[in-house]
Amino acid sequence: MSTTETRTQLAASDEQQLNGGAMAETSTVEDVFDDTYREKSGPKPRRVLVWRNIIMMTLLHIGALYGLVLLPSASFLTLAWTAVCYLFSGLGVTAGVHRLWSHRSYKASFPLRVFLALANSMAFQNDIYEWARDHRVHHKFSETDADPHNATRGFFFAHIGWLLVRKHPDVIEKGKKLELMDLKADKVVMFQRRHYKLSVVILCFLVPTLVPWYFWGESLAVGYFVSGLLRYAVILNATWLVNSAAHIWGTRPYDKTINPRENPLVALSAIGEGFHNYHHTFPFDYATSEFGCKLNLTTAFIDLMCLLGLASDRKRVSKETVAARIQRTERRFFTVLTS
Repeated sequence: MSTTETRTQLAASDEQQLNGGAMAETSTVEDVFDDTYREKSGPKPRRVLVWRNIIMMTLLHIGALYGLVLLPSASFLTLAWTAVCYLFSGLGVTAGVHRLWSHRSYKASFPLRVFLALANSMAFQNDIYEWARDHRVHHKFSETDADPHNATRGFFFAHIGWLLVRKHPDVIEKGKKLELMDLKADKVVMFQRRHYKLSVVILCFLVPTLVPWYFWGESLAVGYFVSGLLRYAVILNATWLVNSAAHIWGTRPYDKTINPRENPLVALSAIGEGFHNYHHTFPFDYATSEFGCKLNLTTAFIDLMCLLGLASDRKRVSKETVAARIQRTERRFFTVLTS
């Protein structure tokens, strides 16, 4: 039995055991692994460098390094503001475009969706529509040529290299075939997409810079390089570590036939997104982890939003289903190794 066949059987078996309303969702969400995809034989397409991205990423990280130099001169209020911006922009990725819009693992009210869309613009990692589309392709064709940040191509490619070259033709082809009707029907998503560039200029750069300058007299240089560029570079790399480190280093207790791993250090930096073997095994689970809020600030945030009446319908995998999955994957992985 091949690894792909093993993975497909596991997924089919799990689909019969989902609790709550998850089973109905998994049949329509476009993030379920597609075992029918086959990479094309022959030579790989030539890599085409995207020099604009290379130059911009180089300048960003140089600016972030200068932000580190300025860090000791930043006031306590500026450091606190930088932490707030980090958390706000991080939630725009984790609770917003990832768990809400990519996986539809819970439902959010209009005010919460607006909050998360603004936070996503501060994170500046592509608009919600494009990010969710690429992420669904990543799950559907994980670790293949159709995966935007295929980790089998190495740490550097999965971390940042995929942004510095043109997408593989299969990534583009598979992305175009996704329907994405839920995203197109969300007015918040489409409004952010129409006004994305302006929202990024305001929320990712101007607001982090001007707030400390205006309210407590911080210098514009410290505001820009610390709260702006340094904070932005750190949140980018924390997100990228989910694609790179969490696909290479760590344990695989839930499915040993896939690359994604449980990596607590990534979970800590990415406010909960490092429990990646669990997440790729149960992508519809709103907590992305068996352990709830442990090292998972995003799960705590979603729980708080539900408590306040701003979110609802959290999808969760039962403990029994998780335990059964662990037993099945261990037995079948052993069968694959010995066959």
